[in-house]
Amino acid sequence: MKHVFALASTVAVALALTACASNPTTSLAIQKENNQYEVTGIGKSSLISKNNAITAANNACGKKATPVIVNEKTEYNGALKGVVDEQTGQMIQAATTVLGTLAGKSGSLARDEDYQTVLTFTCRAN
Repeated sequence: MKHVFALASTVAVALALTACASNPTTSLAIQKENNQYEVTGIGKSSLISKNNAITAANNACGKKATPVIVNEKTEYNGALKGVVDEQTGQMIQAATTVLGTLAGKSGSLARDEDYQTVLTFTCRAN
């Protein structure tokens, strides 16, 4: 009986810890040809995903170099992608958030992965 309880407790703790884990907001740099690198940043908004990608680029270049952006692509991957355009999706998300707040519930459709920014860059020495 003690073994069953110990096993159940271990599984419960493991599940609780994995439920608290969050998705990373940046990727590691991928080296491409011609000394170029690529990183990805994600976020609830376009600005957050771009800032996360820039942070990843700065980390990849280190303190002695500065990233020089060659290409940048930001894409909307929200819950309503393919159903409505990005602007309409943002208005629907805002409306559900307001309605959720008025109802006393969390009604947001926004997720931390709604926007993805991919930066291609080189590192220039300071």
